[in-house]
Amino acid sequence: MILLRSLLFNIVFYGSTFLIVLPATVVRLISPAGVMPLARFWTRFVLANLRLICRIRIQIDGLDNLPAGPALIASRHESAFDTLLWPTLAPRFCFVLKQELLRIPLFGKLLLATGMIAIDRDGGGATIRSMVRQAEQAVKDGRQIVIFPEGTRAPPGVLLPLHPGVAALASRTGLPVIPVETDSGTLWGRESFLKRPGVIRVVIHPPLGTDLGRVELMRQLEAALSKTLKARRAAPMPSEES
Repeated sequence: MILLRSLLFNIVFYGSTFLIVLPATVVRLISPAGVMPLARFWTRFVLANLRLICRIRIQIDGLDNLPAGPALIASRHESAFDTLLWPTLAPRFCFVLKQELLRIPLFGKLLLATGMIAIDRDGGGATIRSMVRQAEQAVKDGRQIVIFPEGTRAPPGVLLPLHPGVAALASRTGLPVIPVETDSGTLWGRESFLKRPGVIRVVIHPPLGTDLGRVELMRQLEAALSKTLKARRAAPMPSEES
C-alpha cells in the first residue's frame, strides 16, 4: 500500500506543479504580486494530499514563537516537505535559495516574482554581501526570511555543519534567529520515492538573543537544532503493508 500511495501522491504532486506553473506565469506578467497567493494555494493543496493519500500528519510545537513581522528563521532541512511547510506558516515568507533554481524555465521567473533571496553558493564573500543586501530589503518589506543553515538536505537525525551566512544575516538585520527542528526525512526521505505514514514533527524554538557574538550564536544555534535529535522515536519504519 505504501508503494501505491506514494505513486499516487507523486502523480498529484508533479501534476499539480505543472498545472499551477502555467497560470502563475500568466499572473506574473499581469501582476507579480498575484504569484504568492497561487504558491500558497499550491502548497496547501499538496500538504492536504500528503495527509489524505500518504497518511502523513504534521505536529507543530512552538508556533507562538513565530512573529507576524520580520523574522530570521533557521530551519533544519531533511526533505522537500520543509520547503512546502513555510508558505503555510509564515505570512510573508521568503527563502534563501541557490541561484541555480532561477535557471529552471518558467519556475525561475516565478521565484524572482515572489522575492526569494537567491545566492551563488560558490561566490565566496560576494555571496554573503549579496545575500545581506537582499535580506535587508526583505526586512524593510516586513518579510520572514527562512534559511536552511546546513545548506542542503541532511539524512534523518544528522545535523550537518552550519554555514556562517545565518550569523551574517543576524548581524546585519538585527533580527533574532529562530531555530527550527524537523524530522521530515524519517517519512519523506531526501531521495526516496516512498512516503511513509506517520507524523512529521516540527519544533519551533524560542528566538536566540540578539546580543550574541557570531561564535556564540552559531554554538547556540547548533545546540538548538540538535536539541531533540537524540530523543527521536526509535520505533521501526512501518511495513509495506501499512
